[in-house]
Amino acid sequence: MDRMELEAFVTVAEELHFGRAAARLHRGQPTVSDAIRRLESSLGGRLFHRTSRRVSLTGLGEALLPDARATLAQLRRFQQRGRSLAAGEQARTTLVVAHAEYTGQQLLLRCLPQLRDLFPDMTIVPESMPTTAQLTALRAETIGLGIGWATGDVTGVRARVLSTERFMALVPAAHPLAGHAELSASELSTSDLLTWPHQINSGLCDRLLAAFHIGGADLRIIRTADSVNAIAAHVAAGTGIGIAVESALDHQPPGLRIIPLTGPSTSVDQVVLTPAEPSDAATALRDLLLHASAGPSSFGSPSPAEETLPIRR
Repeated sequence: MDRMELEAFVTVAEELHFGRAAARLHRGQPTVSDAIRRLESSLGGRLFHRTSRRVSLTGLGEALLPDARATLAQLRRFQQRGRSLAAGEQARTTLVVAHAEYTGQQLLLRCLPQLRDLFPDMTIVPESMPTTAQLTALRAETIGLGIGWATGDVTGVRARVLSTERFMALVPAAHPLAGHAELSASELSTSDLLTWPHQINSGLCDRLLAAFHIGGADLRIIRTADSVNAIAAHVAAGTGIGIAVESALDHQPPGLRIIPLTGPSTSVDQVVLTPAEPSDAATALRDLLLHASAGPSSFGSPSPAEETLPIRR
């Protein structure tokens, strides 16, 4: 006796028609008929009265139908439980670490080898992901940890500040503004600006827009580029002035000056995000990241009553 025989019995009993039962099971009618015959043979009795016009249950069929349904339900529960346990086992041995564009790469390079020493059997999967997508994935527990920009509603997610990043201007060395120690939004209001695409870092774009709005200036973005190196190349070519976040500038591009922006909304927090109940590996990596960045401050909580916090992608 196998599962197919039980499924054929129950489906034919419900349809009282071999053709319709076969269609429901996505099988050929001969396959269903053979399954019924095998089951009847193993039981030693007929389950159906069959004529050219109708199909009906025998007394044996009526008596066994509830047991067949219960057995199939138990088999489905067994399969679902097995799949859930298998998925949970994989989740315990895999840590997906997401990071938004321009965040966390250098910190991860420093901390992941240490995490590997602590969890030698753990499979670690780095993945690039916008902050808003990280928040959704953390709530669904499809990733174990994220690094992103302070943005949106963190209900159900824990957030710890890694660093506060200033917006920086990349200015050609020969530009009239190159001698400034700092630049305000109003001083850049007449400049053509280059920065990251909105779809990659919409929160950072919104934060930059807010800085210019508060400063009473227009934000004139004429070109976007996917990397800081590409932005720097356009600046060097005389296209305009580049805008980037501080941590993305790990070296001084030749022929350019890096000048911090000053004024309201000209900085943004880089945060490490974990589920409300992080795994041991996620907790260990979070602590390694905090230690490496020396950023101990925190916000958010795992409780349902968390506040909505101003996090930007």
